[in-house]
Amino acid sequence: MSDDLELVSAWRRGDADAGERLVGRHLEAVHRFFSNKVRGSADDLVQKTFLACVESVEGFEGRSSFRSYLFAIARNVLHRHYRDGGGFDPLTVSAANCMADEHSVADRVETREEQRLLLVALRTLPLELQTLLELAYWEGLADRELAEVLQVPSGTI
Repeated sequence: MSDDLELVSAWRRGDADAGERLVGRHLEAVHRFFSNKVRGSADDLVQKTFLACVESVEGFEGRSSFRSYLFAIARNVLHRHYRDGGGFDPLTVSAANCMADEHSVADRVETREEQRLLLVALRTLPLELQTLLELAYWEGLADRELAEVLQVPSGTI
């Protein structure tokens, strides 16, 4: 956004409101970036990202959008977060693997709530569709097997 570049310039000149508007404009997207990759510490990583941005804003040259600059900082913060945990290679390790060891009470409650919501959604489907989805995704049945169970042609699946 060209408006971002104007806000960055104003922020550099000491306009704190411009900095606040930039943060407000991108806060949700940066939070979403971390929420999809870590559990429990997304807020801390968002804060570290914006702190790093404040500390380095003078180095922003405007060759890219401010948004991409901010996501580059977020990516570095994310990598540092996992590297500090030990043995992280972002080219070979998935976020799912990194998050697998995090089992806080909040994580378990969140998982139960997601499962409850999924079950509620499944129960609103016609029984045949619910059965089809459960057998395909949870039981791993192939199309041919699903066709046998539901007694329909494979092409219908």
